[in-house]
Amino acid sequence: MRNLRNFSIIAHIDHGKSTLSDRLIQATHIVSDREFQDQILDSMDIERERGITIKSQTVCLPYTARNGQSHVLNLIDTPGHVDFTYEVSRALAACEGALLLIDASQGVEAQTLANMYLALEHNLEIIPVINKIDLPSADPERVKSQIRSDLGLDPAGALLVSAKEGIGIDALLEAIVQRLPAPTGDAEAPLRALIFDSHYDSYRGTVVYFRVFEGRVRAGDMIRFMSNNATYKVEEVGIFQLRQIPVTELSAGQVGYLTAAIKTISDTRCGDTITLKEQPCAEPLPGFKEAKPVVFSSIYPVAADDYEELSTALEKLKLNDAAIVYEKDTSVALGFGFRCGFLGLLHLEVVQERLEREYGLSLILTAPSVRYRIRMRDGSETTIDNPALYPDPTLIDSTLEPFIRATIIVPDRYMGAVMKLCLERRGTNTNYQYLTSDRLEMIFEIPLAEVIFDFYDKLKSITQGYGSFDYDLLDYRETDLVKLDILINGERVDALSQLVHRDSAVARARTACEKIKEEMPRQMFKIAIQGAIGGAIISRETVSPLRKDVLAKCYGGDVTRKRKLLEKQKRGKKRMKMVGKVMIPQSAFLAVLKTDTD
Repeated sequence: MRNLRNFSIIAHIDHGKSTLSDRLIQATHIVSDREFQDQILDSMDIERERGITIKSQTVCLPYTARNGQSHVLNLIDTPGHVDFTYEVSRALAACEGALLLIDASQGVEAQTLANMYLALEHNLEIIPVINKIDLPSADPERVKSQIRSDLGLDPAGALLVSAKEGIGIDALLEAIVQRLPAPTGDAEAPLRALIFDSHYDSYRGTVVYFRVFEGRVRAGDMIRFMSNNATYKVEEVGIFQLRQIPVTELSAGQVGYLTAAIKTISDTRCGDTITLKEQPCAEPLPGFKEAKPVVFSSIYPVAADDYEELSTALEKLKLNDAAIVYEKDTSVALGFGFRCGFLGLLHLEVVQERLEREYGLSLILTAPSVRYRIRMRDGSETTIDNPALYPDPTLIDSTLEPFIRATIIVPDRYMGAVMKLCLERRGTNTNYQYLTSDRLEMIFEIPLAEVIFDFYDKLKSITQGYGSFDYDLLDYRETDLVKLDILINGERVDALSQLVHRDSAVARARTACEKIKEEMPRQMFKIAIQGAIGGAIISRETVSPLRKDVLAKCYGGDVTRKRKLLEKQKRGKKRMKMVGKVMIPQSAFLAVLKTDTD
């Protein structure tokens, strides 16, 4: 155990975490140059394209220190986005130390701070690492002063590296051995291990990633998961070296995997404690909580025939992503589909892309919504996330919506623009402070519903990419909520309904009507596209009709002859409008979503 080190790399998005992992893997020679590829720990195409880590990975690195001693370094990789904060916290709970990676040109950003506080909550030893020192815009001295002033860490211990060029990697490996503590724990005590991740293998069932804190586990042991009391017989235990390598046993301090013919991934909850069935530990490890979805959207197949394929695809995806919650849903306009819950907007995008790529489906998603609490006049309280379930407004006493605390770090020249954006989104500025002479930390309390659409994109554009954003959920507060319906040719289209704040309802309705008008094909009669709250119409666009020139055959003659033809045409159009059905193209549903992302 003295020669073990369990550590994680934490950083803001795009500060070079995956690249640094690549260099550490190459430096310890666990993969040949021929087999190596960039972002080797990122297994999904989406991760490679977007440059983010979605599914955390683990790798066991053998390293011989300068004093000749052999060490085993367990790198527990973490996801790099605010949506996956709970997964990051469980991965950190399995470590004794962390490398805090900071971009030499960008400096300390919002998630750098948030991740450092997360690491300090778990009492981890932190090594600051300044990356990308090879860039022309790199300013390590400025970043060192930020490490002292913003993070309160000693900049003298900061290491300078370039993960891309491989500069400073040997010194970093030596620092991990010298400065990070070895794990502690009694190998003879009852088994107590923390699950920090899992994935589904179609041949062996769920593969559980875990860290042993006390005791030992080997093949043949009967284990129990403490959150749901499920018991299984262990078939195999092993360690990770880019592939799974079986070992006879794992004891206190070690990180590895186990298989036990676990059929459903939902049995293995992130943060749960594993113990032995016959000799259980006294209490589970602290910090476990069930992942709760925050953003909700309905998913429908473009072709109604694909419903069964979508159902099968969601079942398979649920095996590898236990955070997805879904139930059957139906819409008059779109047919059968599923109402799904996600950890955040990035999680929603990832699920959508995986369904489309891995399973070849064409999908329509309804506008994302959050979960509202509604107090009724009879004293009861209900929770809704779907506009279709919105009760009769006359029966509602009050509605409450979730609020978040948003931490935004920007250069002070963008203070006015950020303030304006947040106030437009019904935010209140609770605090701001200068971190350095020209960098500002601003804290706002904003309704979550205002953030899930295009807030992050807008923030990046008004700050020219320098703004960084992190958030955590606060509580529920009273709000003036209304249901915005879209009517096409006088008929409500349930799939286009949204729950919005009364103040922004008119603007949202106008934008939606304009976008739908652009996508609607013209008919022989006039089509009205209206936004309505209850019976009150608050916006309208009209698709003008195609017009046949009935006067073309008239080369003269009395005006009454022309008027008679026009009157006949008018009556025909009126009759056509009454019986005519308007087919809404799929692009119109997508256009309503784009109103918030353009």
